[in-house]
Amino acid sequence: MGEAVGEAVSDAVVTAVPWPGEQLVRAAQSGDAEAVRALVSGSYPHVLRFARTLCATPQDAEDAAQEALIILYRRIGMLRATAALASWMFRIVRNECLRRARVTVRRHAAHREAAAQQAVSEAAAGRGPEDDVLGRLEAERVVDAIVALPEDLRRVLILRDVQGHSGRAVADELGLSLAAMKSRLHRARGLVRGALRPEDDECGTDGDHG
Repeated sequence: MGEAVGEAVSDAVVTAVPWPGEQLVRAAQSGDAEAVRALVSGSYPHVLRFARTLCATPQDAEDAAQEALIILYRRIGMLRATAALASWMFRIVRNECLRRARVTVRRHAAHREAAAQQAVSEAAAGRGPEDDVLGRLEAERVVDAIVALPEDLRRVLILRDVQGHSGRAVADELGLSLAAMKSRLHRARGLVRGALRPEDDECGTDGDHG
């Protein structure tokens, strides 16, 4: 809980500090090395705040913020509107957080699949290549469904169901009450189940009401 309060105070301070101005952005775009360094350091607190909001874990947030700053350093010349720095960095951080969420889910899904295959290797001797392909396709659908969740729900689901943290640990990590965490987790699981429901079932349900 102390960490959550500390982050809230830090966010309040960051909010009061403006993004680097257009003059500094233009100087950085012109190749001024000092301006580039000042731009990166001045953007860091804001980029980290974005990442903490969008990424599933604190480590992912730190890594995504660093990656975003590397992109800023290397590609500042691609920013056409100097006043659009914040929105440009937000998109970069969001994409990096989504990429990391997809990697995390895939990695854990692969570990679970490998463990399951090892456990049933004898019984699954009759499985053909078509079965393996279908299994991989289903795993990919789960990954897509989780990554498509809203940020707040995705973070809860990844921390609890993918990484296996306890409910209390997840609640503390996100600064939520246990009840609020469970509510978000319930909604996230429901959305994933809905995304994985066969289309035929959805059509049948609609037809029953028609």
